[in-house]
Amino acid sequence: MTVKSTLFNVLLCATALTIFVGCEEEKKAKRSREYNVMVLEPTSRKLSSVYSATIRGKQDIDIRPKVQGYITDIYVKEGSIVSKGQTLFVIDQVPYEAALQTAIANVDVAQAAVDAAQLTATSKELLFEQNIISDFDLNMARTTLASEKAQLAQAKANEVNARNNLSYTLVKSPADGVVGMLPFRVGTLVSPSDSTPMTTVSNNSEMYVYFSMTESQVLSLTREHGSLEAALHAMPSIELQLSDGTIYKEKGRIEAISGIIDPTTGSVTVRAKFPNSRRLLLSGGSGSVILPHKAEGCIVIPQSATYEIQDKVYVYTVKEGKAHSQIIGVFNISNGREYVVEAGLEKGDTIVVEGVGLLRENDQIKIKEVIKAE
Repeated sequence: MTVKSTLFNVLLCATALTIFVGCEEEKKAKRSREYNVMVLEPTSRKLSSVYSATIRGKQDIDIRPKVQGYITDIYVKEGSIVSKGQTLFVIDQVPYEAALQTAIANVDVAQAAVDAAQLTATSKELLFEQNIISDFDLNMARTTLASEKAQLAQAKANEVNARNNLSYTLVKSPADGVVGMLPFRVGTLVSPSDSTPMTTVSNNSEMYVYFSMTESQVLSLTREHGSLEAALHAMPSIELQLSDGTIYKEKGRIEAISGIIDPTTGSVTVRAKFPNSRRLLLSGGSGSVILPHKAEGCIVIPQSATYEIQDKVYVYTVKEGKAHSQIIGVFNISNGREYVVEAGLEKGDTIVVEGVGLLRENDQIKIKEVIKAE
């Protein structure tokens, strides 16, 4: 054996010894590490569920013309606050004013014809009583009078229609609210058959917020309270998180739960109402509804006691002094520190609450301290 090979063997043995000693020291360190554990006991927590929501005005009313004509005036701007009955647009009134005058004249003509027919009928009746004319002549006079009265009634109906058409040239707001976009300008020809409304008035003094709950959630509420009506009365005030992440200052109430399940999504539409005195909420906006509720007799663990693998949450339970990984189902509490365990753990189970990143399956556990659940 050469000197070089001897030196190589010596170095190889020394390296192997160093690695062995290091592993043994690591094993000793791991065996001697102490861990805080928690014995699980049922407790209660205030929880909150978050649902994506859409915001709508209490009334979103499309404003459409009832008569055809050119827009001659626009009295509002986009975003204007309007009151019920306020004029928004004026449609060319000239042809409708002329039609009204014609209708009025036709009423006068028809009235004169009725008066003349009435005189004739009265005269015929006197002549008939004196046996000067026959029944036929009297009946003809009465028939003519009835016909003229019918013509008068039709003329009056035409006058009413003409007055209505003239009034429709003043397009007014049907409710208090805020004006939406104005797609048409002065001089545009509008018609009742147009697919695009002249604008939309949104009554946003109060806002409706719509979100969806699953069928199982609705069934759970119904079983808990006995009926949907009772569940609605028992529901607490809710919060609204706006699209920028801020919480809307005013709280809302759930007003209605649909009795129909959407077959495509398996969800039920829920409507809540929020006050909007400052006009901060806009129709068509989005946000998230935060629904609070209290969980009784639940298992709560710190998030630091968990680790995740492929979107699954695990803990280490302690059984016979060894660590065993356990997959669990959790509900994330809004405080960011705890989980409510929905599956995988029970009362009396012991879990490691710190240093779980250093543990491996079947590692020996030396208990440092038993942490009490809050």
